[in-house]
Amino acid sequence: MTLTTWLTDDAPASRLQANLGRAYDVTRRLLRNPLAALGVAILTVLIVCAAFAPWIAPYSPIGQDLGARLMPPSATNWMGTDELGRDIFSRVVHGARLTLLIVGMVAVISAPLGLILGAVSGYFGGWTDRVLMGITDVFLSMPKLILALAFVAALGPGIENAIIAIAITAWPPYARLARAETLTFRSSEFVQAVRLAGASHMRIIGLHILPLCTSSTIIRVTLDMAGIILTAAGLGFLGLGAQPPLPEWGAMISRGRSFILDQWWVATMPGFAIILVSLGFCFLGDGLRDVLDPKSGDKS
Repeated sequence: MTLTTWLTDDAPASRLQANLGRAYDVTRRLLRNPLAALGVAILTVLIVCAAFAPWIAPYSPIGQDLGARLMPPSATNWMGTDELGRDIFSRVVHGARLTLLIVGMVAVISAPLGLILGAVSGYFGGWTDRVLMGITDVFLSMPKLILALAFVAALGPGIENAIIAIAITAWPPYARLARAETLTFRSSEFVQAVRLAGASHMRIIGLHILPLCTSSTIIRVTLDMAGIILTAAGLGFLGLGAQPPLPEWGAMISRGRSFILDQWWVATMPGFAIILVSLGFCFLGDGLRDVLDPKSGDKS
């Protein structure tokens, strides 16, 4: 039996085989979507740049050479140099690490928080639902960037505080999504059966409700990554995110705006990186929605 036959077996012999088969099917269907495949390729390049930045970048991201300041793109400096003579390509490559760190930490903090709060709210209902959704509505009523600015202003500038501020503003949509799905599950026969078998509320939520909300949450997280990147870049642009000399893309654009008319490459190159990575997450999110959304039908 070949590996493909084992993965596509209609009657898997174990949970491991079933999970791997599901992952194989999702990947196969995802790569059939040209835009989703392009998104995967862009994010693969981002991950490779972040993992191997010291070997990919030809120069130090913080090393200065005032004799080579504001040089245009050339064979020596592929994206030119900035006002301190630093190689922009090297800084963009090392900036991929910061971008991946920010989106990863925000997703790890905000998605589980929103998922748990939304599931608890939808499962228990009553005053628990009113209190939790009231708090959620307060956060949803304010623009994310303005709210993040307020939190960073209170916590102080820095990449760690920027991550915390963005995560605090990012969880409400996941809570709303998890609550809506939990409301459709909490009265289902399988939940009633588990409850009659003596399972506690936390066990029902953790083992039976949350897994059913995971697919839609993954889709929403992937689609929100572009917004998270733009929010982080906005904080960096205002000087409230990663601090110099860290090669954060938003901060690079901020420093390059003084030279935008004559030395356009200083601000344009990190701007292109932000746009490209944001498009990659959007393309991947659209592809995941087509594959994981049960309402989309069979696209295989």
